[in-house]
Parts: sequence; structure tokens; C-alpha cells
Amino acid sequence: MDRDGHEETGVCGMTQPDAQSQPYPGRTGPMTPEPRDEMRDYEGRGLLSGKKALISGGDSGIGRAVAIAFAKEGADVAIAYLEEHEDARRTAELVEQAGARCLPIPGDLGDEAHCADVVARAVAEFGGLDIVVAHHGTQAPVEDFAKLSTQQLTRTYQVNVFGVFWLLREAVPHLPEGGSVIITGSVNGLRGNKSLIDYATSKAAVMNLTYCLAQHYTDKGIRFNCVAPGPVWTPLIPATLPEEKVEGFGQQAPMGRAADPDEIAPSYVFFASGRLSSYYTGEVLAPIGGEIQSS
Repeated sequence: MDRDGHEETGVCGMTQPDAQSQPYPGRTGPMTPEPRDEMRDYEGRGLLSGKKALISGGDSGIGRAVAIAFAKEGADVAIAYLEEHEDARRTAELVEQAGARCLPIPGDLGDEAHCADVVARAVAEFGGLDIVVAHHGTQAPVEDFAKLSTQQLTRTYQVNVFGVFWLLREAVPHLPEGGSVIITGSVNGLRGNKSLIDYATSKAAVMNLTYCLAQHYTDKGIRFNCVAPGPVWTPLIPATLPEEKVEGFGQQAPMGRAADPDEIAPSYVFFASGRLSSYYTGEVLAPIGGEIQSS
């Protein structure tokens, strides 16, 4: 146990989850094991000192871990999220404990007007933006492609694709030369998934958007990169997958387990920091637990 009474497994291995479920969009509290998303042993080096960041889907899981890591590196952070107010309050508390400002912004990122409002509120609060992380997303498995409803397909694309377009279309004009945009893809966007069909194709779309915008904004000095994780233990998993698929989640990876969010967040710090990645744009970093992607 760590000093706060939480089970400490270390980065070498997450405890395999048992069968469990909870209502969408999911909360951190009921999850067993508790995900490591608070970056407790992460020490910043001032890599993002004075920067202003907007992170969509920043209330929990990878988004929370990224928000805290950015704060520990010196950035103020706005977090956009759907309705997980308890998780968002905890993330804001941890960001502020790290000495940074945090602006939580609830609402539906599948709505064009709300995406514009999120950016406007973040810019008004911080006086600008330097980093944008488009991390929000939704998923729902289907057992039969022929029964994939237009309603589900539309919702997945509104959130995962249109919401990313809308958010970045509003945010990028505020970024200075040296600004950084990081889009969250997925291993499923790299190789597909037989049951997460609309989700996988939506992630492929925004991963390609990374390539497009990297080329489009090269002359303005704004970098666009993508992090495409494999299985990660976040509230979205028990909130969207059937219990039998949650049990042992991630054991299909070569490492035999899912990642914890604190293992993925440093990839975002890498792309956010010009000191670390100034010559990277249009790249996909895939922390996928040892799976080899063939060209």
C-alpha cells in the first residue's frame, strides 16, 4: 500500500480486473482495481513552464493523468468533460495541488457550439493557448455489423470525429508558433477491431487528421502528433464493454496486461514539450504493450 492507503502495483504490472460494469460514461471510484491516474510519483522538470493547455476528456483516466503531468511540468490546464463532475473535481484538485490553475468545463463535445464555447472559455481564462489535447471519445461494441444502428454510428462520429474537428478548428487559430496539438488515436485505429467497428474507424479518421494538419500547419510552426494507446484501464472500459470482456481486460497484449494511465501520460508530455519533440510532427506514438505493427 502507498502512503495514502492505495494498493501499489508499480509500473511492472497492473492487477487484472474482475468482471464489473457501471453506467456510461463511467466513474473512477467504483473501479477495481483502482486505476493509477494521479501521477503520484511523477516529478516535473519545468518542461511546460508558463504554458496553457486544453485537454478534452480530461476528467479521468488518461486525460486526468495528462492534466496532472502537464501541471507538474508547469502548465495551467482546462479540462473539458461530459458530466463526470466528481472525477473532474478530483482532477482539478490534483492540478491545483501541483501549483497550476485548472478550469473544468462540462458539456457534450459532440455538439459544435459547445466545442466553440470550450475553446472560448479556456482562452478567456488563461489569455491564450499553447497546447491542445483532443482526447475525448466514446465507444460501444456490436456483435453483428448488420445491426449497427445509424443512431450509434452517428453518435460515435459526432463525438470522436466531428468533435475533434470542431474543437481543433476553434483552438488552432489561438496557438502560437511552437504550439502543439496532440490527438488521441487507438491501436484499434491502426489494425481495426471486429466488435468496436465504428469506434475503430473513427480513430483511424482522426489519426489521418493528424497527418493532414501536420502538413497544413508546418509553415506556421504548429506541431500535430498522435498518441495511439493499446488497452488502458480507464472508466470507459467497465462503462462500455460487457462484463466478460472487462474481466482480465488487456491480457491479450504481449505484456499480458492493460496499461495504467500513468504509463501513457508521459507520451503526451513528450509531444507537448518543444524541448523534447521540436522535430516531431505528423507522428504516431503507439504505447501498445509490445504488439508489433507491420507496415
